[in-house]
Amino acid sequence: MQEQPQIENGRKVDAREVFSQLHRIDVFSQLKEEDASCLGEVEVVEVAKGKLLCRPGDPVMGFWGVARGEVRGSKLEEDGSSTPLMRFEAGDSFGEVPLLAGRTANVATCEVAADATLIGIDESGFWRVMSACPVVRQAILRNMEKRLQHYQAFALHREKLISLGTLSAGLMHELNNPGTAAKRAAAQLRENLVRLQQISLRFSEFPWQDNQKACMKDLQKRALSDERPTPMSSIAQSDAEEALAEWLETIGIDNGWKMAPTLTEIGLTSRELECAHGVFDDPTFSDTLNWLVSLVSSMQLVTTIEESIARVSELVGAVKKYSYNESTNQAHAVDIHDGLQSTITILAHKLRPKDLKVDKQFAAGLPVIQSRGAGLTQVWTNLLDNAIDASPERGTIHIRTWVENGTVCVGIADEGAGIEEKHKMCIFNAFFTTKPVGVGTGLGLDIAHRIVVGSYGGKISFTSTPGKTEFVVRIPIAK
Repeated sequence: MQEQPQIENGRKVDAREVFSQLHRIDVFSQLKEEDASCLGEVEVVEVAKGKLLCRPGDPVMGFWGVARGEVRGSKLEEDGSSTPLMRFEAGDSFGEVPLLAGRTANVATCEVAADATLIGIDESGFWRVMSACPVVRQAILRNMEKRLQHYQAFALHREKLISLGTLSAGLMHELNNPGTAAKRAAAQLRENLVRLQQISLRFSEFPWQDNQKACMKDLQKRALSDERPTPMSSIAQSDAEEALAEWLETIGIDNGWKMAPTLTEIGLTSRELECAHGVFDDPTFSDTLNWLVSLVSSMQLVTTIEESIARVSELVGAVKKYSYNESTNQAHAVDIHDGLQSTITILAHKLRPKDLKVDKQFAAGLPVIQSRGAGLTQVWTNLLDNAIDASPERGTIHIRTWVENGTVCVGIADEGAGIEEKHKMCIFNAFFTTKPVGVGTGLGLDIAHRIVVGSYGGKISFTSTPGKTEFVVRIPIAK
Protein backbone atom coordinates (compact mmCIF):
# COMPACT_ATOMS: atom_id res chain seq x y z
CA MET A 1 0.00 0.00 0.00
CA GLN A 2 1.38 3.40 -0.99
CA GLU A 3 2.36 5.63 1.90
CA GLN A 4 0.18 8.67 2.44
CA PRO A 5 1.73 12.14 2.73
CA GLN A 6 2.28 12.85 6.41
CA ILE A 7 3.23 15.88 8.52
CA GLU A 8 3.63 14.95 12.16
CA ASN A 9 3.69 16.84 15.49
CA GLY A 10 2.50 20.13 14.04
CA ARG A 11 1.85 23.03 16.42
CA LYS A 12 0.53 26.54 15.74
CA VAL A 13 2.57 29.33 17.33
CA ASP A 14 3.05 33.06 16.99
CA ALA A 15 5.93 33.78 14.59
CA ARG A 16 7.75 35.81 17.25
CA GLU A 17 8.06 32.71 19.45
CA VAL A 18 10.21 30.92 16.84
CA PHE A 19 11.90 34.03 15.44
CA SER A 20 15.41 32.63 16.10
CA GLN A 21 14.61 29.66 13.85
CA LEU A 22 12.82 31.80 11.27
CA HIS A 23 15.78 34.17 11.05
CA ARG A 24 17.99 31.30 9.85
CA ILE A 25 15.74 30.84 6.79
CA ASP A 26 16.92 33.04 3.90
CA VAL A 27 13.60 34.68 3.01
CA PHE A 28 13.12 35.79 6.63
CA SER A 29 16.78 36.68 7.33
CA GLN A 30 16.29 40.44 6.69
CA LEU A 31 13.13 40.64 8.81
CA LYS A 32 13.55 42.46 12.12
CA GLU A 33 12.18 40.83 15.25
CA GLU A 34 9.91 43.78 16.03
CA ASP A 35 8.33 43.39 12.57
CA ALA A 36 7.79 39.62 12.86
CA SER A 37 4.15 40.16 13.84
CA CYS A 38 3.38 40.63 10.13
CA LEU A 39 3.87 36.88 9.73
CA GLY A 40 1.05 36.12 12.12
CA GLU A 41 0.69 32.51 13.20
CA VAL A 42 2.95 29.80 11.75
CA GLU A 43 3.01 26.03 11.99
CA VAL A 44 6.09 24.21 13.27
CA VAL A 45 6.37 20.52 12.40
CA GLU A 46 8.91 17.78 12.92
CA VAL A 47 9.06 15.28 10.04
CA ALA A 48 11.08 12.06 10.03
CA LYS A 49 13.33 10.99 7.16
CA GLY A 50 11.52 9.12 4.39
CA LYS A 51 8.11 10.71 4.96
CA LEU A 52 6.19 12.17 2.01
CA LEU A 53 5.02 15.75 2.31
CA CYS A 54 3.04 15.78 -0.93
CA ARG A 55 2.33 13.88 -4.12
CA PRO A 56 1.14 15.03 -7.58
CA GLY A 57 -2.53 15.95 -7.39
CA ASP A 58 -2.53 16.75 -3.66
CA PRO A 59 -3.81 20.22 -2.68
CA VAL A 60 -1.15 22.93 -2.50
CA MET A 61 0.26 22.76 1.04
CA GLY A 62 1.25 26.39 1.57
CA PHE A 63 4.65 28.05 1.99
CA TRP A 64 7.40 26.32 4.03
CA GLY A 65 10.85 27.11 5.35
CA VAL A 66 13.40 24.45 6.28
CA ALA A 67 14.85 25.20 9.72
CA ARG A 68 16.61 21.83 9.93
CA GLY A 69 17.08 18.80 7.70
CA GLU A 70 16.52 18.32 3.97
CA VAL A 71 13.55 18.02 1.59
CA ARG A 72 13.74 16.85 -2.02
CA GLY A 73 11.31 17.47 -4.88
CA SER A 74 10.95 15.20 -7.90
CA LYS A 75 8.62 14.68 -10.86
CA LEU A 76 7.31 11.31 -12.01
CA GLU A 77 7.68 10.95 -15.80
CA GLU A 78 5.36 9.04 -18.13
CA ASP A 79 7.87 6.18 -18.46
CA GLY A 80 7.86 5.64 -14.68
CA SER A 81 11.23 7.30 -14.05
CA SER A 82 11.68 10.10 -11.53
CA THR A 83 13.31 13.40 -12.47
CA PRO A 84 14.91 15.33 -9.55
CA LEU A 85 13.70 18.94 -9.50
CA MET A 86 14.88 20.61 -6.30
CA ARG A 87 16.73 19.98 -3.05
CA PHE A 88 15.89 22.16 -0.07
CA GLU A 89 18.34 22.27 2.85
CA ALA A 90 18.34 24.21 6.13
CA GLY A 91 17.78 27.89 5.28
CA ASP A 92 15.83 27.21 2.08
CA SER A 93 12.12 27.68 1.50
CA PHE A 94 9.61 26.19 -0.94
CA GLY A 95 5.98 26.28 -1.95
CA GLU A 96 5.78 29.81 -3.39
CA VAL A 97 5.81 28.67 -7.04
CA PRO A 98 2.39 26.91 -7.11
CA LEU A 99 0.86 29.67 -4.95
CA LEU A 100 2.12 32.50 -7.16
CA ALA A 101 1.23 30.53 -10.29
CA GLY A 102 -2.33 30.07 -9.07
CA ARG A 103 -2.19 26.27 -9.02
CA THR A 104 -4.48 24.42 -6.64
CA ALA A 105 -2.72 21.05 -6.85
CA ASN A 106 0.87 19.88 -6.63
CA VAL A 107 2.67 18.57 -9.71
CA ALA A 108 5.68 17.12 -7.86
CA THR A 109 6.51 14.70 -5.07
CA CYS A 110 8.15 16.11 -1.92
CA GLU A 111 10.03 13.71 0.35
CA VAL A 112 12.01 14.33 3.52
CA ALA A 113 15.60 13.24 2.90
CA ALA A 114 16.84 13.95 6.46
CA ASP A 115 14.94 14.47 9.72
CA ALA A 116 13.54 17.96 9.36
CA THR A 117 12.02 20.87 11.24
CA LEU A 118 9.68 22.83 8.95
CA ILE A 119 7.99 26.15 9.57
CA GLY A 120 4.92 26.70 7.44
CA ILE A 121 2.41 29.40 6.50
CA ASP A 122 -0.93 28.36 5.00
CA GLU A 123 -2.26 29.88 1.76
CA SER A 124 -4.22 32.71 3.34
CA GLY A 125 -1.27 33.51 5.61
CA PHE A 126 1.06 33.54 2.59
CA TRP A 127 -0.98 36.24 0.85
CA ARG A 128 -1.15 38.23 4.07
CA VAL A 129 2.66 38.06 4.31
CA MET A 130 3.03 39.13 0.66
CA SER A 131 0.90 42.15 1.44
CA ALA A 132 2.12 43.12 4.94
CA CYS A 133 5.81 42.11 4.91
CA PRO A 134 7.61 43.94 2.05
CA VAL A 135 11.07 42.60 3.05
CA VAL A 136 9.82 39.00 2.95
CA ARG A 137 7.86 39.66 -0.24
CA GLN A 138 10.97 40.86 -2.07
CA ALA A 139 12.95 37.83 -0.91
CA ILE A 140 10.20 35.43 -2.03
CA LEU A 141 9.96 37.07 -5.46
CA ARG A 142 13.76 36.90 -5.88
CA ASN A 143 13.59 33.18 -5.06
CA MET A 144 10.76 32.77 -7.55
CA GLU A 145 12.83 34.43 -10.29
CA LYS A 146 15.86 32.21 -9.60
CA ARG A 147 13.75 29.08 -9.66
CA LEU A 148 12.10 30.04 -12.92
CA GLN A 149 15.52 30.61 -14.47
CA HIS A 150 16.70 27.28 -13.12
CA TYR A 151 13.64 25.50 -14.46
CA GLN A 152 13.93 27.18 -17.87
CA ALA A 153 17.55 26.05 -18.10
CA PHE A 154 16.52 22.55 -17.04
CA ALA A 155 13.67 22.52 -19.58
CA LEU A 156 16.02 23.69 -22.35
CA HIS A 157 18.53 20.98 -21.45
CA ARG A 158 15.80 18.32 -21.38
CA GLU A 159 14.44 19.46 -24.76
CA LYS A 160 17.94 19.28 -26.22
CA LEU A 161 18.34 15.76 -24.87
CA ILE A 162 15.01 14.76 -26.42
CA SER A 163 16.09 16.27 -29.75
CA LEU A 164 19.47 14.58 -29.44
CA GLY A 165 17.78 11.23 -28.85
CA THR A 166 15.55 11.71 -31.90
CA LEU A 167 18.46 12.82 -34.06
CA SER A 168 20.69 9.99 -32.81
CA ALA A 169 18.08 7.37 -33.64
CA GLY A 170 17.67 8.85 -37.11
CA LEU A 171 21.41 9.15 -37.59
CA MET A 172 21.95 5.49 -36.68
CA HIS A 173 19.31 4.57 -39.25
CA GLU A 174 20.95 6.79 -41.87
CA LEU A 175 24.40 5.35 -41.16
CA ASN A 176 23.10 1.79 -41.19
CA ASN A 177 21.83 2.01 -44.77
CA PRO A 178 25.14 2.95 -46.47
CA GLY A 179 27.02 0.73 -44.03
CA THR A 180 24.92 -2.28 -44.97
CA ALA A 181 25.20 -1.46 -48.68
CA ALA A 182 29.00 -1.16 -48.46
CA LYS A 183 29.28 -4.43 -46.51
CA ARG A 184 27.12 -6.31 -49.03
CA ALA A 185 29.05 -4.80 -51.98
CA ALA A 186 32.39 -5.75 -50.41
CA ALA A 187 31.25 -9.36 -49.96
CA GLN A 188 30.13 -9.54 -53.60
CA LEU A 189 33.37 -7.88 -54.72
CA ARG A 190 35.34 -10.60 -52.90
CA GLU A 191 33.40 -13.28 -54.83
CA ASN A 192 34.08 -11.46 -58.11
CA LEU A 193 37.82 -11.25 -57.40
CA VAL A 194 37.97 -14.99 -56.70
CA ARG A 195 36.06 -15.70 -59.95
CA LEU A 196 38.34 -13.35 -61.94
CA GLN A 197 41.42 -15.10 -60.52
CA GLN A 198 40.07 -18.53 -61.45
CA ILE A 199 39.27 -17.42 -65.01
CA SER A 200 42.66 -15.69 -65.35
CA LEU A 201 44.42 -18.96 -64.45
CA ARG A 202 42.51 -20.75 -67.20
CA PHE A 203 43.27 -17.92 -69.63
CA SER A 204 47.01 -18.24 -68.86
CA GLU A 205 46.99 -21.72 -70.41
CA PHE A 206 45.07 -20.60 -73.52
CA PRO A 207 47.01 -20.11 -76.82
CA TRP A 208 45.82 -16.58 -77.69
CA GLN A 209 45.46 -15.47 -81.31
CA ASP A 210 45.84 -11.82 -82.33
CA ASN A 211 42.14 -11.44 -83.18
CA GLN A 212 41.19 -12.90 -79.79
CA LYS A 213 43.51 -10.50 -77.97
CA ALA A 214 42.02 -7.59 -79.88
CA CYS A 215 38.50 -8.75 -79.01
CA MET A 216 39.38 -9.04 -75.32
CA LYS A 217 40.86 -5.53 -75.33
CA ASP A 218 37.70 -4.13 -76.89
CA LEU A 219 35.51 -5.87 -74.31
CA GLN A 220 37.71 -4.64 -71.45
CA LYS A 221 37.62 -1.09 -72.80
CA ARG A 222 33.83 -1.30 -72.94
CA ALA A 223 33.63 -2.60 -69.37
CA LEU A 224 35.93 0.08 -67.93
CA SER A 225 34.52 3.00 -69.89
CA ASP A 226 32.97 5.87 -67.93
CA GLU A 227 30.48 6.39 -70.75
CA ARG A 228 27.20 4.60 -70.38
CA PRO A 229 24.43 4.08 -72.95
CA THR A 230 21.33 6.25 -72.89
CA PRO A 231 19.05 5.00 -70.10
CA MET A 232 16.09 2.94 -71.33
CA SER A 233 12.60 2.70 -69.94
CA SER A 234 11.88 -0.21 -67.60
CA ILE A 235 9.97 -2.06 -70.32
CA ALA A 236 12.69 -1.50 -72.95
CA GLN A 237 15.37 -2.58 -70.47
CA SER A 238 13.45 -5.75 -69.64
CA ASP A 239 12.93 -6.58 -73.32
CA ALA A 240 16.65 -6.07 -74.09
CA GLU A 241 17.70 -8.32 -71.19
CA GLU A 242 15.26 -11.03 -72.24
CA ALA A 243 16.44 -10.94 -75.85
CA LEU A 244 20.10 -11.20 -74.82
CA ALA A 245 19.37 -14.03 -72.37
CA GLU A 246 17.56 -16.00 -75.07
CA TRP A 247 20.49 -15.56 -77.49
CA LEU A 248 23.00 -16.67 -74.85
CA GLU A 249 20.89 -19.74 -74.16
CA THR A 250 20.75 -20.66 -77.87
CA ILE A 251 24.56 -20.65 -78.12
CA GLY A 252 24.90 -22.88 -75.06
CA ILE A 253 25.69 -20.44 -72.22
CA ASP A 254 24.09 -22.03 -69.12
CA ASN A 255 23.88 -18.96 -66.87
CA GLY A 256 23.00 -16.48 -69.59
CA TRP A 257 19.96 -15.18 -67.65
CA LYS A 258 22.34 -14.09 -64.87
CA MET A 259 24.72 -12.37 -67.28
CA ALA A 260 22.12 -10.59 -69.41
CA PRO A 261 21.24 -7.70 -66.98
CA THR A 262 24.91 -6.77 -66.41
CA LEU A 263 25.82 -6.96 -70.10
CA THR A 264 22.73 -4.99 -71.12
CA GLU A 265 23.58 -2.27 -68.60
CA ILE A 266 26.79 -1.41 -70.50
CA GLY A 267 24.91 -1.47 -73.81
CA LEU A 268 25.98 -4.86 -75.19
CA THR A 269 23.56 -6.75 -77.43
CA SER A 270 23.71 -10.14 -79.18
CA ARG A 271 24.81 -8.39 -82.39
CA GLU A 272 27.85 -6.82 -80.66
CA LEU A 273 28.76 -10.10 -78.97
CA GLU A 274 28.60 -12.07 -82.22
CA CYS A 275 32.17 -11.02 -83.08
CA ALA A 276 33.47 -12.38 -79.79
CA HIS A 277 31.52 -15.60 -80.28
CA GLY A 278 33.08 -15.96 -83.69
CA VAL A 279 36.70 -15.81 -82.48
CA PHE A 280 36.37 -18.08 -79.40
CA ASP A 281 35.32 -21.67 -79.10
CA ASP A 282 32.37 -22.41 -76.81
CA PRO A 283 34.16 -23.15 -73.49
CA THR A 284 36.48 -20.16 -73.88
CA PHE A 285 33.62 -17.88 -74.92
CA SER A 286 31.72 -18.81 -71.72
CA ASP A 287 34.83 -17.92 -69.67
CA THR A 288 35.16 -14.69 -71.62
CA LEU A 289 31.60 -13.65 -70.82
CA ASN A 290 31.98 -14.60 -67.14
CA TRP A 291 35.21 -12.61 -66.98
CA LEU A 292 33.50 -9.61 -68.60
CA VAL A 293 30.48 -9.80 -66.27
CA SER A 294 32.71 -10.10 -63.19
CA LEU A 295 34.76 -7.12 -64.31
CA VAL A 296 31.68 -4.94 -64.97
CA SER A 297 30.07 -6.06 -61.71
CA SER A 298 33.27 -5.28 -59.77
CA MET A 299 33.35 -1.75 -61.14
CA GLN A 300 29.71 -1.27 -60.16
CA LEU A 301 30.39 -2.60 -56.66
CA VAL A 302 33.36 -0.24 -56.24
CA THR A 303 31.04 2.63 -57.20
CA THR A 304 28.49 1.43 -54.61
CA ILE A 305 31.18 1.34 -51.92
CA GLU A 306 32.40 4.82 -52.88
CA GLU A 307 28.86 6.22 -52.76
CA SER A 308 28.20 4.56 -49.39
CA ILE A 309 31.39 5.97 -47.88
CA ALA A 310 30.56 9.39 -49.34
CA ARG A 311 27.12 9.22 -47.68
CA VAL A 312 28.69 8.31 -44.33
CA SER A 313 31.18 11.19 -44.71
CA GLU A 314 28.32 13.55 -45.56
CA LEU A 315 26.43 12.52 -42.41
CA VAL A 316 29.52 12.82 -40.21
CA GLY A 317 30.24 16.26 -41.68
CA ALA A 318 26.67 17.36 -41.03
CA VAL A 319 26.86 16.22 -37.41
CA LYS A 320 30.21 17.99 -36.91
CA LYS A 321 28.75 21.26 -38.22
CA TYR A 322 25.61 20.76 -36.18
CA SER A 323 27.57 20.08 -32.98
CA TYR A 324 29.94 23.01 -33.52
CA ASN A 325 27.09 25.45 -34.03
CA GLU A 326 25.45 24.16 -30.85
CA SER A 327 28.50 24.31 -28.59
CA THR A 328 30.60 27.32 -29.41
CA ASN A 329 30.24 30.47 -27.31
CA GLN A 330 33.07 32.43 -28.93
CA ALA A 331 32.65 35.07 -31.62
CA HIS A 332 32.36 33.18 -34.89
CA ALA A 333 30.95 33.28 -38.40
CA VAL A 334 27.59 31.56 -38.90
CA ASP A 335 26.82 30.22 -42.37
CA ILE A 336 23.03 29.94 -42.48
CA HIS A 337 23.01 27.69 -45.54
CA ASP A 338 25.49 25.25 -43.96
CA GLY A 339 23.34 24.99 -40.83
CA LEU A 340 20.14 24.44 -42.80
CA GLN A 341 21.72 21.81 -45.04
CA SER A 342 23.19 19.93 -42.05
CA THR A 343 19.79 19.89 -40.34
CA ILE A 344 18.05 18.65 -43.51
CA THR A 345 20.64 15.87 -43.83
CA ILE A 346 20.22 14.75 -40.22
CA LEU A 347 16.40 14.83 -40.40
CA ALA A 348 16.23 13.05 -43.78
CA HIS A 349 14.97 9.88 -42.08
CA LYS A 350 11.80 11.74 -41.02
CA LEU A 351 11.05 12.91 -44.57
CA ARG A 352 10.93 9.47 -46.17
CA PRO A 353 7.98 7.86 -44.30
CA LYS A 354 5.68 10.62 -45.69
CA ASP A 355 7.52 10.80 -49.02
CA LEU A 356 8.13 14.53 -48.45
CA LYS A 357 10.21 16.75 -50.72
CA VAL A 358 12.27 19.76 -49.67
CA ASP A 359 12.20 22.75 -52.02
CA LYS A 360 15.26 24.92 -51.29
CA GLN A 361 15.28 28.48 -52.59
CA PHE A 362 18.60 29.69 -51.19
CA ALA A 363 19.66 33.23 -52.02
CA ALA A 364 23.00 33.49 -53.83
CA GLY A 365 25.75 35.26 -51.88
CA LEU A 366 23.89 35.22 -48.56
CA PRO A 367 26.01 37.15 -46.00
CA VAL A 368 27.72 35.23 -43.22
CA ILE A 369 26.53 36.30 -39.76
CA GLN A 370 29.11 37.42 -37.20
CA SER A 371 27.86 36.55 -33.72
CA ARG A 372 28.63 35.05 -30.33
CA GLY A 373 25.26 33.34 -30.32
CA ALA A 374 24.78 29.59 -30.49
CA GLY A 375 21.91 27.20 -30.98
CA LEU A 376 20.69 28.11 -34.47
CA THR A 377 20.74 24.46 -35.50
CA GLN A 378 18.33 23.82 -32.63
CA VAL A 379 16.05 26.48 -34.15
CA TRP A 380 16.19 24.87 -37.61
CA THR A 381 15.65 21.43 -36.07
CA ASN A 382 12.54 22.51 -34.16
CA LEU A 383 11.02 24.41 -37.10
CA LEU A 384 11.76 21.69 -39.65
CA ASP A 385 10.56 18.95 -37.30
CA ASN A 386 7.26 20.80 -36.79
CA ALA A 387 6.92 21.31 -40.55
CA ILE A 388 7.44 17.58 -41.15
CA ASP A 389 4.80 16.66 -38.55
CA ALA A 390 2.31 19.14 -40.05
CA SER A 391 2.90 18.15 -43.70
CA PRO A 392 0.49 15.87 -45.59
CA GLU A 393 1.68 12.72 -47.36
CA ARG A 394 3.80 13.51 -50.46
CA GLY A 395 3.82 17.19 -49.58
CA THR A 396 6.63 19.68 -50.00
CA ILE A 397 8.48 21.68 -47.35
CA HIS A 398 9.67 25.02 -48.70
CA ILE A 399 12.85 26.57 -47.28
CA ARG A 400 13.93 29.98 -48.57
CA THR A 401 16.55 32.55 -47.60
CA TRP A 402 16.91 36.23 -48.44
CA VAL A 403 18.32 39.53 -47.14
CA GLU A 404 16.05 42.28 -45.88
CA ASN A 405 16.89 45.53 -44.03
CA GLY A 406 20.24 44.37 -42.67
CA THR A 407 18.96 40.95 -41.61
CA VAL A 408 19.30 37.45 -42.98
CA CYS A 409 15.85 35.91 -43.31
CA VAL A 410 14.93 32.22 -43.33
CA GLY A 411 11.44 30.96 -44.14
CA ILE A 412 10.37 27.37 -43.44
CA ALA A 413 6.89 26.52 -44.74
CA ASP A 414 4.71 23.42 -44.83
CA GLU A 415 1.53 22.57 -46.76
CA GLY A 416 -0.43 21.35 -43.75
CA ALA A 417 -3.85 22.29 -42.42
CA GLY A 418 -2.57 25.46 -40.74
CA ILE A 419 -2.72 26.78 -37.17
CA GLU A 420 -6.17 27.34 -35.71
CA GLU A 421 -6.99 30.95 -34.91
CA LYS A 422 -7.50 30.20 -31.21
CA HIS A 423 -3.97 28.76 -30.97
CA LYS A 424 -2.07 31.56 -32.73
CA MET A 425 -1.68 33.70 -29.58
CA CYS A 426 -0.19 30.77 -27.64
CA ILE A 427 2.14 29.34 -30.25
CA PHE A 428 5.39 30.57 -28.61
CA ASN A 429 4.27 29.84 -25.03
CA ALA A 430 6.26 27.26 -23.09
CA PHE A 431 4.53 23.85 -22.84
CA PHE A 432 1.84 24.77 -25.37
CA THR A 433 1.40 22.00 -27.94
CA THR A 434 -1.37 20.68 -30.18
CA LYS A 435 0.39 17.33 -30.56
CA PRO A 436 -0.88 14.23 -28.71
CA VAL A 437 0.31 13.57 -25.15
CA GLY A 438 3.77 12.03 -25.20
CA VAL A 439 4.55 13.29 -28.72
CA GLY A 440 5.32 16.98 -28.17
CA THR A 441 6.84 18.74 -25.16
CA GLY A 442 5.51 22.19 -26.08
CA LEU A 443 9.02 23.63 -25.68
CA GLY A 444 10.30 23.61 -29.27
CA LEU A 445 8.95 26.98 -30.42
CA ASP A 446 9.53 28.58 -27.01
CA ILE A 447 13.19 27.54 -27.19
CA ALA A 448 13.49 28.66 -30.82
CA HIS A 449 12.03 32.06 -29.87
CA ARG A 450 14.42 32.50 -26.94
CA ILE A 451 17.47 31.54 -29.04
CA VAL A 452 16.59 33.84 -31.94
CA VAL A 453 15.65 36.80 -29.73
CA GLY A 454 17.99 36.29 -26.77
CA SER A 455 21.15 34.98 -28.44
CA TYR A 456 20.98 36.75 -31.80
CA GLY A 457 18.79 39.81 -31.21
CA GLY A 458 16.55 38.67 -34.04
CA LYS A 459 12.84 38.07 -34.56
CA ILE A 460 10.70 35.03 -35.31
CA SER A 461 7.17 35.26 -36.68
CA PHE A 462 4.69 33.17 -38.62
CA THR A 463 1.78 33.34 -41.01
CA SER A 464 -0.72 30.54 -41.34
CA THR A 465 -3.63 29.71 -43.63
CA PRO A 466 -5.00 26.30 -44.61
CA GLY A 467 -2.43 24.78 -46.97
CA LYS A 468 0.50 26.97 -45.95
CA THR A 469 2.14 27.80 -42.63
CA GLU A 470 5.48 29.63 -42.74
CA PHE A 471 7.78 30.54 -39.88
CA VAL A 472 10.21 33.34 -40.69
CA VAL A 473 13.41 33.93 -38.71
CA ARG A 474 15.17 37.30 -39.08
CA ILE A 475 18.72 37.61 -37.72
CA PRO A 476 20.87 40.76 -37.83
CA ILE A 477 23.93 40.26 -40.02
CA ALA A 478 26.16 41.70 -37.31
CA LYS A 479 25.49 41.92 -33.59
